[in-house]
Amino acid sequence: MLIFTPKQDCVQKLKDKLVEAAAVYKNDRETLDWYVMQDPKDETKFAIVERYEQESSQQYHLNNPYWKTFDPYVLPLLAKPMDLTRWEEM
Repeated sequence: MLIFTPKQDCVQKLKDKLVEAAAVYKNDRETLDWYVMQDPKDETKFAIVERYEQESSQQYHLNNPYWKTFDPYVLPLLAKPMDLTRWEEM
């Protein structure tokens, strides 16, 4: 799970980019889904939940050419660093 907190004036830009990224990444090989969520109580908090067939399936995500455009666009929009938390689906 990735948690994003954008700068106040960058909320819409981040939201648009995350929706765009989901449309790309959910089509990666061995990706079950790539969910983007926004906190209904705080519009400046977003989360991504990535679901893969297996741990090694992430290689397709990380090798997607879109990945090279994602961080350079998103990082300057953030008020604090991304929070990456790994969870295993049961």
